[in-house]
Amino acid sequence: MTNEITNENEETLNENEEITNDPEMSEEDMNKLVMAVHHNGLVALRVHFQDVEGQVLNMEAYGPVFVFHVKSELDHVYSCGFFLRELIARFQSGKDPAAWMASFFVDLMKIEGGKTLPKPPSSEEEAKAIIDNVLVPQCIKEITEEFAPEDVHVGLAWNEKLGPVFEAGFPAISDGNNVCAFPLHLLLTHLQLNRDPSELLVQGMYNIRKEHGLE
Repeated sequence: MTNEITNENEETLNENEEITNDPEMSEEDMNKLVMAVHHNGLVALRVHFQDVEGQVLNMEAYGPVFVFHVKSELDHVYSCGFFLRELIARFQSGKDPAAWMASFFVDLMKIEGGKTLPKPPSSEEEAKAIIDNVLVPQCIKEITEEFAPEDVHVGLAWNEKLGPVFEAGFPAISDGNNVCAFPLHLLLTHLQLNRDPSELLVQGMYNIRKEHGLE
C-alpha cells in the first residue's frame, strides 16, 4: 500500500503548533485568544445545555486544550475536549459551531451515569496497554463496520517522520494513494479527551474515496 499521511485532517497532526508557535503573537495576545475561545465554547454549548463549565489544559504536544463539562438533567457529568485550532476553525466557518460541539455530548449522554475524562496513563506500559486493548480494537471495529462489506486494510505501522501510526486504507485501490495514517499519540489523546479516535481515520478514508471518484 502507498503509505502516505494525506487527508484534510493532516493539520491535526500538529493541531495547535502554528498558533502557539507564532512568533508574531505575544503571550498577552495568546492569553486573550485562549480566553475568547473558551468563552465562545461556553456560549455555544449553553445554546443546547443549561449547566456547562469549562477549563483549559496546556498539553505539551498540542498547546491549549479546552475541556467542557456538561451536566445532564439527572446531574450526571459528561466531559469532552477540543483543540484550539479546530475550535477557531469551527467558529470562523459559520457552520453552526454550537450544534457541532453539542453533538459530541449528545453521543456521550447515551452512556448512563455520566462520563468524565479518563485518568491519563501513568507510564509507558499503561499507555501501551490502553493502545493495545482499547484504542486499536475500537478503531478496527469502527472502520470495518463503517465500510462493510468492502475489504479494508487496518493496523499498526511505522512512519519515518511520525513514528508509530495506525493506518487504514483500501486494498482494492491500486492506482495512487490508498491509505491514511495518524500517529498513535494523537489518537490516544483523542481517546483521553472522550473523542472517538476512529473518526479521524474514517474521514481520511472517505477523503481517499473522494480523491478516486468513488463518492
